[in-house]
Amino acid sequence: MQAARRVRLMPTSRSLVRSHVHAQKHFLTASTSRAQSGSVVSTGAAASQTPPPPPSQGRWRQFLQTLGRVTLVTVIGASATFYYIAHKEKNPGPQLPFDPSKKTLVVLGSGWGATSLLKGLDTSDYNTIVISPKNFFLFTPLLPSVAVGTLNARSILQPTRYLTRHKERQVLVIEAEAKEVDPVNKTVTLSDDSEIQGQISSTTIPYDYLVYAVGAETQTFGIPGVKEHACFMKELHDAEKMQRRFLDCVESAAFPGQSDEEKDRLLHMVVVGGGPTGIELSGELRDFLEEDLKSWYPELASRIRITLVEALPNVLPSFSKELIAYTERTFKESDIDILTKTMVRKVNEKSVVLKGPDGVEREVPCGMVVWAAGNTSRKITRDLMAKLPEDQTNKRGITFDDHLRMKGARDIFAIGDCTASSYAPTAQVASQQGSYLSRVFKLLAKKDKLEADLSHAETSEEAEKLKKQIDKVKLKPFHYSHQGSLAYIGSDKAIADLPIFGREWTSGGVATFMFWRSAYLSTLFSLRNRSLVAGDWIRVKLWGRDVSRE
Repeated sequence: MQAARRVRLMPTSRSLVRSHVHAQKHFLTASTSRAQSGSVVSTGAAASQTPPPPPSQGRWRQFLQTLGRVTLVTVIGASATFYYIAHKEKNPGPQLPFDPSKKTLVVLGSGWGATSLLKGLDTSDYNTIVISPKNFFLFTPLLPSVAVGTLNARSILQPTRYLTRHKERQVLVIEAEAKEVDPVNKTVTLSDDSEIQGQISSTTIPYDYLVYAVGAETQTFGIPGVKEHACFMKELHDAEKMQRRFLDCVESAAFPGQSDEEKDRLLHMVVVGGGPTGIELSGELRDFLEEDLKSWYPELASRIRITLVEALPNVLPSFSKELIAYTERTFKESDIDILTKTMVRKVNEKSVVLKGPDGVEREVPCGMVVWAAGNTSRKITRDLMAKLPEDQTNKRGITFDDHLRMKGARDIFAIGDCTASSYAPTAQVASQQGSYLSRVFKLLAKKDKLEADLSHAETSEEAEKLKKQIDKVKLKPFHYSHQGSLAYIGSDKAIADLPIFGREWTSGGVATFMFWRSAYLSTLFSLRNRSLVAGDWIRVKLWGRDVSRE
């Protein structure tokens, strides 16, 4: 019976097992479906909740695109402007010919004063003639850079015809040396002293107005041996001569078998004059040593010495005490010796005799002496002053009135280093004097025209009206406005003494050096010179100065 009962229970158990298994399958299927459904829902929700790209990335991309467009437009615009100005400077247009009815204006010289005058002069009012032994303008503040090869000589030259060919009326440029000025007969005698001369090499030219801007020559104070053995720093050939002699000293010191004593002598450079020229030249020599000579002459670089000699108690007397002290500290760090209260007694071929503050004279061996101390009048200036002994009594140079007219000769205007005035003999003074005269000659031309009309007036009313107009033409006196002083002191440092808002602002260092460069670039007269000077600075920074010698 139990067996039969087991037999009856087995089908029942199997059915229960089947039902249980089926239930489990249904549960698992439902669970899986719910899980999949939940997963899908979760995925969809997650997908729907994904944030868009950050808006900052879109703004940044938009900024870069805008910057790129602006940069492209700027580059294209600057290039077009550069090409236009360069093309305009290279291709001057037609000019008016000389007009016999106009007065003749003769300009002697091509320096700062004369060039500033020509730049602002309205040549349609005059028949203008320029007489100078140099047919170019020399940017003298950068002359020390030429002396060590930082700049190419041609980079700081501006041919005079590059300026005069762009004037409204033709300007006659004569490369000749003025030999004599006759203030009574109002004539200038000149001669061609160049190597190649034509059949006519001397002539005399009359003038109605004369601008006397012949400059000055280097003052040697009658010290023996200066003219024979020293290098000057006044003209372009002086800088080129100094560069050749300096490299000659270095190469001679490198000659095999040279004694240590002779090497030390050859590599000792003495700069006389503690003004801006002497300071900048010493700084440029130091840069040449540190940046180039140590690479190409490592066996000699440590022997090179630079000594600056100044007769006054301190260097740079026109600068503030703070900048003087800063310059002296910089020179000390650069191993440049400064000898103040020291006078040069004699310059020999291989030495210089110095008298120190103790009154003792010492002979100092050296390879080269560079003379950058003082100016004196040229012979033609002394001869002109001798013709007006009652009015020209200052031996330092020509004296003039408030309108720059030479005393004793109303038709002669004197500007620049050839004059004796209370102003320092700087390029800044001569430049402002030249600009002032360009305005004066505009007023004089207006006055001359009114006087000519007055001589042909037909009625008394017309004559009276012209007289009133003539009386209104008045010349304002010249006033010099000091724009500050700059000087490079080497080691990529410069000093500046600038008047700002009625106060003296002084600065020195690398930032001032960048300002010094930008100021000189902006002062250059043409885009051509600015491009050449900037290119030379980049060239030296990349490849250094040239140490080859002609």
